Amino acid sequence: MALAAVVAGPHSAGTLRQPIVEIQVRYFAVFRERIGREDEVIHIDGPAHVQDAIDVLEQMHSPIGSLRGRYRVAVNLEMVGLDHPLVDGDELVLIPPVAGGTGRHAVVLDGELSLDRVVAAVSGAEFGGIATFTGAVRRQSRGKQVARLEYEAYGAMAEKVFRELCDEVEAEFDGTKVAVEHRTGTLAIGDVAVVIAAAAPHRAEAFAACRAMIDRLKERAPIWKKEVATDGEEWVGLGP
Repeated sequence: MALAAVVAGPHSAGTLRQPIVEIQVRYFAVFRERIGREDEVIHIDGPAHVQDAIDVLEQMHSPIGSLRGRYRVAVNLEMVGLDHPLVDGDELVLIPPVAGGTGRHAVVLDGELSLDRVVAAVSGAEFGGIATFTGAVRRQSRGKQVARLEYEAYGAMAEKVFRELCDEVEAEFDGTKVAVEHRTGTLAIGDVAVVIAAAAPHRAEAFAACRAMIDRLKERAPIWKKEVATDGEEWVGLGP
């Protein structure tokens, strides 16, 4: 995809600070729609911090300023604060509100999900119970008639968050193993958006781990959901 090079910086007037820091900026969901692009490169007078990049981006794109206080910032796949230092080549992503270890089965897919795959990923002779969750697109949502859902994800970071959540849940519920798949793209009514399997020696821990995984995923994974209803559309958690 094409990148737009922009030379700008909060200190560009007057004495130029060195070195110039090049930052790759990526946009998802409401930012991508309102700004009209997926990514661009900006150059900031160094030394630079996240706040400097945000100042530049707000000058360039009015939607960013209008959403101030309603998003978080990730740099190189990690959530950071505004005082986080930036170095040449960093990737910065604005993270609007979300809907809702190596070898792990914790993936984001743009095709059909498989409950069988996640069950197979957690199955083993040491597990006496496997609990599963399947989330499908429903017709009614918050009093509206839904026509379809559109899911968008920051894929690399979402899968990283999935792996961290698997580690977290498994540490909390002793003896468990968790796997997850999440869908992106346009989903019709009845299509499956997420599947989770959690295995444990006993059923209580399997149920608890499965519930914890879906609850935390909806809070923390950078996956956004747009509801397209008969009377309009909106990004869940943010609005039209």
